[in-house]
Amino acid sequence: MDPLKQKFFEKSSKLRDELRAILKKHGTKKVDDVTLAQVIGGARGIKMMIWETSRLDPVHGIHFRGYSIPELKELLPKGDCGKQPRPEGLFWLMLTGDIPTDEEVRWLTDQWTHRCVIPQHVFDAIDALPVETHAMTQYSIAISAMQTESVFAKRYNEGLNKNEYWDPIYEDTMNLIARLPRIATYIYRRKYHGGDDIPRDFSQDWAGNFAHMLGIEGEDFKSLMRLYLTIHADHEGGNASAHTTHLVGSTLSDPYLALAAGMNSLAGPLHGLANQEVIHWINNMLDAIGTKTPTTEQITNYVNSTLASGRVIPGYGHAVLRRPDPRFMAQKAFAEEYCKDSDIVNVIWKVFEVVPPILESLGKVKNPWPNVDAHSGALLVHYGLKEYGFYTVLFGVSRALGVLSAMCWSRALGLPLERPKSVTTDSIKEWIKPEAKAPAKAKAKKQK
Repeated sequence: MDPLKQKFFEKSSKLRDELRAILKKHGTKKVDDVTLAQVIGGARGIKMMIWETSRLDPVHGIHFRGYSIPELKELLPKGDCGKQPRPEGLFWLMLTGDIPTDEEVRWLTDQWTHRCVIPQHVFDAIDALPVETHAMTQYSIAISAMQTESVFAKRYNEGLNKNEYWDPIYEDTMNLIARLPRIATYIYRRKYHGGDDIPRDFSQDWAGNFAHMLGIEGEDFKSLMRLYLTIHADHEGGNASAHTTHLVGSTLSDPYLALAAGMNSLAGPLHGLANQEVIHWINNMLDAIGTKTPTTEQITNYVNSTLASGRVIPGYGHAVLRRPDPRFMAQKAFAEEYCKDSDIVNVIWKVFEVVPPILESLGKVKNPWPNVDAHSGALLVHYGLKEYGFYTVLFGVSRALGVLSAMCWSRALGLPLERPKSVTTDSIKEWIKPEAKAPAKAKAKKQK
């Protein structure tokens, strides 16, 4: 058993036993109240799942195993430039709860390098699609096509004790994460660069090799990829792509099928497609104003006209966060060091100055602050990755780290098939009937 798998097995076995004991003793304890607004409004905020790898605090933002993004930037092993954390380190942390050593991260990089073996039929499946097919569609299909390689599916069909489900899930997770950058960059080069594919560089770390295969060289861009793939990896279990992967995985679908489902969820305009929409809005603004270096006043006028037309400002607001997204701030800090003179980056900063006060003045917005999507596209544009339709695939490569490590935990803890209870609108009407009659009775009594 490899060292990461051994450590995960020991920690997950201990927590599984603790969880079973808690459930046996406290299973009937009431944890939360559910309102009618939550029932109708997409289960917003209802506590209903275990998600070991990260937790989202409305004020302090995302914490991976208790560590904030600034802390991770300080503590995780760094890339070749020695400044940005390597995503391999975050994956190790999410799976074990421990900050890895440099040696452990190098071992994991080695593992993913050797596991990146993709069957030819996967590339054939991609090539069978029209080139103009959306990059996320191609990405999802490629992941599904790789399902032929699922260790879990094979071992389950052979007969597998449920206490051992976690083992082949771990193997599938390691193989999948190893292969995703190669699949993503093959799609990118095929769709946007005439199929001029770039082979892997076995001397690079996971994110550095991803940058290389995209065809954008330079240590700065590799550093950006390390940061980007780290901070987009997980955002607790309630977001759409994480929850979808969790739900599908709870049926004992293998990681390939579960991740493909999660990626289809990520492709929605209200989720991962938002980073693409931010850049579209910025470009439309610059076209309307007629300059790449607008003034604060010009941006203010355009923001007001956007809001007056009934539209939202993409990249601002979040379902949970009530402060600026730490992921936004991490990217801003990166830009301040590497590209503070970039026109597009400076536009993002000016928008950051303008939008929150305007949204606050409306009195209707709970969170007027920028989220991660408000900055990521501008950095990608600065380094030459201007194909907006590919941005969600980048997000998807990163998000796989979180949802797949969480899937390992779900199977190790023996979490059951997710099956919430639905209701009809007639049921809701019945619930509120006594409430509706009460005022009428009170009024009749008063008249007497």
